[in-house]
Amino acid sequence: MQHRKLIILGSGAAGLTAAIYASRAGLSPLLLTGSQQGGQLTIAGEVENYPGFVEAIDGADLTATMQEQAERVGTEIEYDTIVAVDLESRPFVLNGESGDYSCDALIVSTGAKARWLGVEGESEYMGKGVSACATCDGFFFKGLDAVVVGGGNTAVEEALYLSKICRTVHLVHRRDSLRAETILQERLRARENVVFHWNVRVERIAGNEDLTKVGSVKVVSTVNGKEDSISTDAVFVAIGHDPVTQLFDGKLETFSGGYLKTEAGGTRTSVDGVFAAGDVADPVYRQAVTAAGMGCMAALDADRWLEKR
Repeated sequence: MQHRKLIILGSGAAGLTAAIYASRAGLSPLLLTGSQQGGQLTIAGEVENYPGFVEAIDGADLTATMQEQAERVGTEIEYDTIVAVDLESRPFVLNGESGDYSCDALIVSTGAKARWLGVEGESEYMGKGVSACATCDGFFFKGLDAVVVGGGNTAVEEALYLSKICRTVHLVHRRDSLRAETILQERLRARENVVFHWNVRVERIAGNEDLTKVGSVKVVSTVNGKEDSISTDAVFVAIGHDPVTQLFDGKLETFSGGYLKTEAGGTRTSVDGVFAAGDVADPVYRQAVTAAGMGCMAALDADRWLEKR
């Protein structure tokens, strides 16, 4: 069994930033990548809102650069996925698909996964018009048309954001009323460039003429089965996110649908010596730059905790 002072779970912006800071603090951390190496950034397509890049950078290239930086300053990286943890023992014990590990301190940065529709064309046009984050990718569709799928707060907030930059925003919802907060609904209804499509579900996402990017969305009525098509340049799926926290069920305190609960203004979890960073603990912002910031915080918190210990 390998032992380290600090182990970091997750290889997205939070985990890699934590690794950079922990390595520079002399902790010689081990980072375990998990099954989705690089996290959600790897499917984000072009990223234009991460500081330090004048031109848009591909999300996969951005995480690859972060990983190179982490390795350069001393991070050891294992391509393994943890399947069980024991947070009651000291040191903590982690069981992976390829090996077992123990550590004095643990940073959890396993992220969150967007819920997808699972329809034809969705995966094909991922990063080519299909997205789960308007704040991340909306700018690329300035002056164009966009479809937002969903009816909760997330969908309405995405549609509000897009309505400021897109020509037309089509909100597609499978019911006849929204579940979002009343004040958000009122704001959205006041936007003249927002079109509501009630009682319809997305059946298929189709490409443009040369099939290089999104061109339209096929929808079907949930009332009478009637089919229709909406011309669009982008589809933003806003039906929620699920934090990747199943591994810690009953072991770490959670809130708001499974996100790891941390102390106010910090990254400490309910178990002493375990810290959480990024989307796994953030149901609100979910941005690469905020995840990186939390990764920095977690590494500093872990370093101080280990020093006192």
